[in-house]
Amino acid sequence: MTEGLQPGRSDTGKRYEVFHTDCAARDTVDHVTSRWGVWVLISLQGNDLRFYELRDSIRGISEKMLAQTLRTLVQDGLVWRTVEPTTPPQVTYGLTEFGRDVGEPLLELFDRITRWLPPGTADRTPADGSRPRS
Repeated sequence: MTEGLQPGRSDTGKRYEVFHTDCAARDTVDHVTSRWGVWVLISLQGNDLRFYELRDSIRGISEKMLAQTLRTLVQDGLVWRTVEPTTPPQVTYGLTEFGRDVGEPLLELFDRITRWLPPGTADRTPADGSRPRS
């Protein structure tokens, strides 16, 4: 089942054993594929956004979870963060080259999934009246 997957190599030539728990890339993969990491990377594909714009674009995410997710993605080098010295400070986020490269296939995956959904599925409202998660 895993025959097609090969361990990668870093720029230094060190092998990454993708199925080993100590793999250096594994934490980044976990952050990217986390519940909110995917949506942050997709949301930032189009434009750099301020914190509140990101929060408003990702329905259902709390400010705490957004801040936590952004912190890990910044640490992983996928997202950059700029703070403008205003009162209150204006914080803007965008994708690094690495983040853009990782985020593009996620956006493509999302597009493929939505193309295959039955008509009207994306528009439906849950029975409890809440908005669908996006």
